Amino acid sequence: MTNEQAPTTPQHDSAKQRVALLIIDMINDFDFGGGRALHDRALATVEPILALRRAIELAGHPVIYVNDNFGEWHSERWRLVDRALERHSRVSEQLRPADDDYFIIKPQFSGFYATNLPVLLPKLGVDRLVLTGMAADICVLFTAADAHMRDYELWIPEDAVAARTPERRRWALEIMKQSMGAEVRPTNRLSLAAWSKQSKTMANPPSKPKTKAKRKA
Repeated sequence: MTNEQAPTTPQHDSAKQRVALLIIDMINDFDFGGGRALHDRALATVEPILALRRAIELAGHPVIYVNDNFGEWHSERWRLVDRALERHSRVSEQLRPADDDYFIIKPQFSGFYATNLPVLLPKLGVDRLVLTGMAADICVLFTAADAHMRDYELWIPEDAVAARTPERRRWALEIMKQSMGAEVRPTNRLSLAAWSKQSKTMANPPSKPKTKAKRKA
């Protein structure tokens, strides 16, 4: 498979007004212990992620895949995609990236660690992130923590992230909500447009009018 429409970015950082959808570790062959169970839980997140993708594209915002390299240090996006498809990953089949999607390969849990993501987001003018994918208690959690430390507003829809057990997903979402101020409502209770408006207001609160000090008589 070839990438004929490779996405480009401006040379300089853009004004911050955009949202990016991050799809984390969903290009995956699930060839590890507990992988089959995680695959089935991840499969339940596909429709919410696709709905978010449609909304993001309609609004003109970027889609960014952030994916593990699975120990293949010479790998690139299409090798990872082909490997997952060859092993019949239904998750990857339904969420395969388009040619013009951005694709970041990460060596560790966080999408920010030793990757181009911290450089890419400012160039795209992104100041708000929607995190989806897996695992909620590992790579999503670590990526959320790094994003929070960089002052990104976060929405991590509970129906768009998966973990090996419901309990692990639940406590990870609670940490991201309570410790990082993330929005975690599911996609059937919050739309991208509503969250975008809400998060923009939180990031840029209206300034209070200045009052003149009264002179003493």
